[in-house]
Amino acid sequence: MQITKENLSTYNQLLQSKSPLEIVRWAINLAGTPVVTTNFGPHSASILSLVTQVKSDVKAIWCDTGYNTSDTYRHANEISKKLNLNLFTYIPHQTSSQRDALFGGIPTVEDPQHKVFTEQVKLEPFRRAMKEHQPDVWFTNIRKGQTAFRNSLDILSLSKDGILKVSPFYNWSDEQLEEYLRKNDLPNETKYFDPTKVLQNRECGLHI
Repeated sequence: MQITKENLSTYNQLLQSKSPLEIVRWAINLAGTPVVTTNFGPHSASILSLVTQVKSDVKAIWCDTGYNTSDTYRHANEISKKLNLNLFTYIPHQTSSQRDALFGGIPTVEDPQHKVFTEQVKLEPFRRAMKEHQPDVWFTNIRKGQTAFRNSLDILSLSKDGILKVSPFYNWSDEQLEEYLRKNDLPNETKYFDPTKVLQNRECGLHI
């Protein structure tokens, strides 16, 4: 079975009535080389827990910008151990000290240098990860209501490279995810900082 632009809406309609766990099971059956991405930010433990329930050795990809809070780094360590993640971490080629010297700190979103900064700390490491692992299915935790662009997506979408993106919690609210974390005895991380987004309703560039 191949998911294409032409039949994407049909499969999205079929999955609307399925639970997140059923969606993951369905997608894993299609996958040859699945990955799940994470930033170890708010509610991130939910997608990691869900996918590893179905495929315990799924490759988990983390692009660490180098600007995460101490809480986020501790959270990443805790979740990685708790779920026994098959974790692959990608970091920028440049150090944060080098960028701080060149950019004078994190560029604001209005600064033309912000595009270069985003490329260095997130987009290039992400492309490197995808090139190395060549996934055909990509599990994400994007949800409706997060940004205007994400409102235009669905449970299934296709990346610009043709990778099938699967968002099992796409229609879930923050409250539902928090309940999921409680039921599964998973911690949450609320002190996450993404230097490429700055604002919560702004895209970082990975999903466009």
